[in-house]
Amino acid sequence: MASLFPHSADGVCRLLDPGAGIGSLSSAFLERCISGALAFRKIEITAFEFDEILHGELKNTLAGYVERLPIAYEIIGGDFIEEAVNRMQFGNDIGFSHAILNPPYKKISSDSRHRLLLRQAEIETVNLYSAFVALTLSLMTPGGYVVAIIPRSFCNGPYYRPFRDILLAGSAIRHMHLFESRNKAFKDDDVLQENIIILLERRGQQGNVTVTTSTDDSFADLAMHTHPFDRIVLPDDPERFIHIPTSPRFNAIERSVAIRYSLEDIGIKVSTGPVVDFRLKEHLRTMPEPGTVPLLYPCHFNGQNTEWPKAGVNKPNAIQRNSETEKWLYPNGFYCVVRRFSSKEEKRRIGASVVQPDTFVDAEVLGFENHLNVLHENKQGLSEALARGLAVYLNTTAVDENFRRFSGHTQVNATDLKLMKYPSRENLISLGKKAKWIGSDQQAIDQLFQELEE
Repeated sequence: MASLFPHSADGVCRLLDPGAGIGSLSSAFLERCISGALAFRKIEITAFEFDEILHGELKNTLAGYVERLPIAYEIIGGDFIEEAVNRMQFGNDIGFSHAILNPPYKKISSDSRHRLLLRQAEIETVNLYSAFVALTLSLMTPGGYVVAIIPRSFCNGPYYRPFRDILLAGSAIRHMHLFESRNKAFKDDDVLQENIIILLERRGQQGNVTVTTSTDDSFADLAMHTHPFDRIVLPDDPERFIHIPTSPRFNAIERSVAIRYSLEDIGIKVSTGPVVDFRLKEHLRTMPEPGTVPLLYPCHFNGQNTEWPKAGVNKPNAIQRNSETEKWLYPNGFYCVVRRFSSKEEKRRIGASVVQPDTFVDAEVLGFENHLNVLHENKQGLSEALARGLAVYLNTTAVDENFRRFSGHTQVNATDLKLMKYPSRENLISLGKKAKWIGSDQQAIDQLFQELEE
């Protein structure tokens, strides 16, 4: 992290370390100054740390550099979010030249004090880590550099769109380092998504972006490439997803002239399964009985096979059909469904299956639980060939590789599926007709992708 700061020759450094802990990141920065890679006439450090128990060790860390570098430091307790918002509102102490941070990771509830404070600063975000980065950027002088290690979840999804807007409008992305494993770099943290180190320049002119990757924190297999910014944020993407390409080569989706349609272009909609089981608990039944209809969870799908009802899975198989549940149900038919969550280190992020109506021969309607995304036509079923074509396309290695460029966590949102590019409706139907008998054979699925026509 400290090595990402560009070389500087002279001047005053004002270093901000929000959530400083015992001072490990500030120490790494100061060690780089000692090595001569960074040179300043004076270094002023402001270290925020909420946990006062750590203040003694933090002070010892920083004091150890007083005789080796021209530094002065202050340690501030209390709430960084509150203090930063106050400084922004009253214009106090905005002008840090460097910042290095490993912010806390915790959701911010919509009615919390932190959410209200952030709104005073015109920051709308859903997690402490993105709040810390947004506030840090606001406290920087133009041309100031921020290095942060954060989860990759902000790169896509609707909830982080306001944060992406803040980041892209207020800074230039200079460098991103991706840890490709979700369980090796941070073994003690039960990480459910990839983490990145990002270098931002406050109000910088956006240019090419350097992307480095390593499996873990040993950096033994470090790889580096430079990409034009239009590969990082696609020019026609209204959601401004941030892609992290891991190779200078264009992937199969980027190269294909046949993959250029949106779901809207081909007349398909995608929705999150509307049945939220804990809200409809009184209407759920373990097994089908008179007056119920099938309720489908991800566990009912294994590749292209559907097993329903399924015993011993600790999930209900049916939901009552009545006036309270009717609006959440879909007509029985062919649908393409995609699991919203994959398990840790699973080979594929996207797992698509086909709902086959003859599995539920006596059912007029079906319930889709909230952990499924459903591709449909105005809440109606698809033709069999179209449903199968969508499933086989989404299960290709090419789609999985492309998806990983902008998503590093275990969730597949309906918005992600909506913003992806697809073959034409005709090509999807053609795929579906060919795919009916190939099942889950990955090599056969990828071969069908290769045969797509313009």
